[in-house]
Amino acid sequence: MAEEEREKEKERELSKKEEMAPWEQHSTVISIPRFDYNAPSSLLQHSHSGFLITCPIKREKSATKEAISLLAKYVQCFNRCSSEEEAVSKRRKLSKENTDGEEATANSGDAHDDVQEGPPLPPAKVDAEGDTSPLLSLVKLTKSGLLLFTFPKSTSPDVVDTVSKIMHSVESGSCGSPLWCHRIFPIQATCSLNEKELHEVVSKLVLQFLNNNQKLARPIKFAVGYNRRGVETELNTSKEASNAVVLLDRDKCFEIVASAVTGVVSDSVVDLKSPELAVLIELLPLSGVPKESLVVAVSVLPRNVVSVKPRLCIKALVSDTKTKGKKN
Repeated sequence: MAEEEREKEKERELSKKEEMAPWEQHSTVISIPRFDYNAPSSLLQHSHSGFLITCPIKREKSATKEAISLLAKYVQCFNRCSSEEEAVSKRRKLSKENTDGEEATANSGDAHDDVQEGPPLPPAKVDAEGDTSPLLSLVKLTKSGLLLFTFPKSTSPDVVDTVSKIMHSVESGSCGSPLWCHRIFPIQATCSLNEKELHEVVSKLVLQFLNNNQKLARPIKFAVGYNRRGVETELNTSKEASNAVVLLDRDKCFEIVASAVTGVVSDSVVDLKSPELAVLIELLPLSGVPKESLVVAVSVLPRNVVSVKPRLCIKALVSDTKTKGKKN
């Protein structure tokens, strides 16, 4: 009799799960951290490192969950807060099981808003030695198909090494190919889009790259990539943003970056086919900041994590064939 009761209980649980909407089932597995609404203003004032992730439009939440899973293997913050995430998931599951079959009266749209985002990432934790563990913030953007995670301004982990390890794991087959995260751009620093700050940040990162790679052949070959993500179209319609539009010009930006590189390495030459180092500039479409307040993410990357065709960019985690299949 006890065995029959257990079988019936399993059937009831399975039936209840099938009746749940897909987003309800997903929310019991992993929760999404809330946006850090203080992050955009901090990015205007301080340099931050982090990750910019591309994903299919309208799949940002699925990509966020997948990104957390990918980064958790290499970034300490997710390991620290995973126990709290699991506890929240368990509480939600128990709450669902204790409804005694009562139907929700709210419509599906309202219900979706209730679980759209999980708890905020907890504040930095301090261990017994007094060290503070780094935590990533999820930053709200104005463009779809993008995710931005940033570290606190005082934290500078090796984000390039993290992305390199993820790429190696995917290529070697030790972890499955991502479904939603197409590219993970490691952000080494951020700055306002003006000539002085951009020149200083690029010079600093190039010098850091050379110190870590002293056996590079001379002359050093470099290339520059600049992704504006359509922001220049919006700003060109605004008279108030006339000053900000200057550096949105691709040639002007390339000129400043090239000047910074040659200022550090006098015997450097541009090579778009096989660069030893690639300077990538990504304009960040931050939400909650004035349109004319432009912030860019900057990284100086080795050639093993970038692709040059059809344009210079970070390597994709999924093949073009799979990407096209999802769009269709």
